[in-house]
Amino acid sequence: MSDYRIERDSMGELQVPANALYGAQTQRAIENFPVSGQPLPAGFIHAIARIKLAAAKVHQELGLLDDARAEAIVAAAQEVIAGQHDDQFPIDVFQTGSGTSSNMNVNEVIATLASRGGVKVGPNDHVNMGQSSNDVIPTAIHLSAAMAVTEQLRPALVGLRSIIDARALELDGVVKTGRTHLMDAMPVRMSQELGGWSSQIGQSIERIDSAMTRLSRLAQGGTAVGSGINAHPEFAERMARELSAQTGLTLTPNDSFFASIASQDAAVELSGQLRGLACVIMKIANDLRWMNSGPLAGLGEIELEALQPGSSIMPGKVNPVIPESAAQAAAQVMGLDAAVAVAGQSGNFQLNVMLPLIASNLLQSIRLMSTTARLLGERAIATFRVREDQIAAPLARNPILVTALNRVIGYDAAAAIAKQAYQSGRPVIEVAEEQTELSRAELERLLDPTSLTHGGLPD
Repeated sequence: MSDYRIERDSMGELQVPANALYGAQTQRAIENFPVSGQPLPAGFIHAIARIKLAAAKVHQELGLLDDARAEAIVAAAQEVIAGQHDDQFPIDVFQTGSGTSSNMNVNEVIATLASRGGVKVGPNDHVNMGQSSNDVIPTAIHLSAAMAVTEQLRPALVGLRSIIDARALELDGVVKTGRTHLMDAMPVRMSQELGGWSSQIGQSIERIDSAMTRLSRLAQGGTAVGSGINAHPEFAERMARELSAQTGLTLTPNDSFFASIASQDAAVELSGQLRGLACVIMKIANDLRWMNSGPLAGLGEIELEALQPGSSIMPGKVNPVIPESAAQAAAQVMGLDAAVAVAGQSGNFQLNVMLPLIASNLLQSIRLMSTTARLLGERAIATFRVREDQIAAPLARNPILVTALNRVIGYDAAAAIAKQAYQSGRPVIEVAEEQTELSRAELERLLDPTSLTHGGLPD
């Protein structure tokens, strides 16, 4: 048997692997774009298949597609959505800017599967009925990203915040030296430090939720340029309802298909919020690295869970591998966002022509932040051990505690005490007792680190 079969399209004949479910247009794209070896994410392909399934049902309801073909397309699309044929979508991310190649790849695979039952199903006339790549691909970007946020990212962030809040409650009694400019500052409770992380994650969730409002507006129904040519007048509304029923999302047609097809503003917005989240993850990861540094010559405030040997030459060395992984993922998301921003500017007249890049980067960023949030919470924050002995000694010697005496003895006198305490390596309370008329009991009350974490004015 031959390893190839002959397929035909409007441009002529060419060889296609004998066992491939796709046809000529997909094969042309495979040959035309041997760029990165990176196909589009499976979630994006599955979203296109959802659109094909929904379109078949809608056209069946409208009487535009016969029952046999509609049911065959639905069954085939369900197989694709289930991931049964992921190896049949090999086209490179860096392909035609409209994503037409990937749209036709899905059309051809579904048509092949649907035709196996004895009814002839065409990739263009039936699977792609009432659609254009120009509205399918923008819709698939929104749909796949919205599903990934709902199913992966948001639960991961809620879980991370829950872990942070639980540790904050557990560690509320631990008082440590605060730091600004990486230098000793007024004391804070560890619960306050973690509470800052929790707030950052919470506000990231709020920003992503806001972006989801725009992401839920679809291009489907605009067809080629936004005018809706070749689409039934009820197609857009019915498609939004059907896709909402499939996914549990609340989806609507966009108020302007011309905007949906010519631009990718909602995707750019979500990518920007993911970049903001990456900044939060980077901050938390680096705080953990600093707090864990040492264990002897660094801060050594916490001890992260030992997960693997840290050196191929230094026995016994253990590194903060989860925060390091998180920081790298965050950096990658920042870079992916920069590319999405450039791609978002590439709406020339009636079509954005960097859609595959936007789809790939957006879904990659969502995945990176989802998995990183889970790892950071479960393998670093939930499991670190506080080294209270390492925290207590520097706190007792912290000359910045003298800030609490400003209103009692004045800034200049307090500064002189801090300077002497630092130079002599003595606790500030001892120097203050020598240089002021305040009693030891009064100084202990004024300089109590725990009391100072509550802020306000001294009594």
